[in-house]
Amino acid sequence: MDIKEIQNLIKFVAKSGASEVKLEMDDVKITIRTGSDSNEVTYVQQAMPMQAAPMPQAAPAAAPAAAPATEAAPAPAADDNSKYVTVKSPIIGTFYRKPSPDKPLFCEVGDSIKEGDTLCIIEAMKLFNEIESEVSGTIVKVLVDDSSPVEFDQPLFLVDPS
Repeated sequence: MDIKEIQNLIKFVAKSGASEVKLEMDDVKITIRTGSDSNEVTYVQQAMPMQAAPMPQAAPAAAPAAAPATEAAPAPAADDNSKYVTVKSPIIGTFYRKPSPDKPLFCEVGDSIKEGDTLCIIEAMKLFNEIESEVSGTIVKVLVDDSSPVEFDQPLFLVDPS
C-alpha cells in the first residue's frame, strides 16, 4: 500500500463520518481515528523477511493445482491488459455480485454490458454502493469471488470493449 492509497483512505474515512477504521493486511496495520479534537493516524508496519518468505511458499504447497494456474496467468494477463478494460473498485468494502441472496447476478461472464449498467455492489460501512460500468462491451472475467473483501483500486472485472 503506497502513500497515495493511504491518503485516499484517510479522506474516505473523514468524509464517511466513521470514528475509527482499522485495516490489517499482510505486512501493514493501519488505524485511523477521527474526532472533534484531532485526527490521529497510526501506522504500524511489520516488515520481517523471515515471516514474508514462508507465506508464499506455503500457499503453493497447500494448493499445488493453483500454482501452475497462477504461473500461467501472468503471460496472458499482459495480453489481456492490452485489449481488455479492467473495472476497478472505487472503494474499500465487501464485493457482492447480486442485489440480494434471492436475486440473480448482476452480470456473468459472456454478458454484454453497456455504459451505466450495474456490475456489482460494494458494501462499505453498512452502505451498499452500486458499481456501474464506465464502458460498453462483454464481461470476459470476474476477478473477485462473491462476498469477499476488496480494496481500493482492486481489479474486479475484465471487459472486452470490442
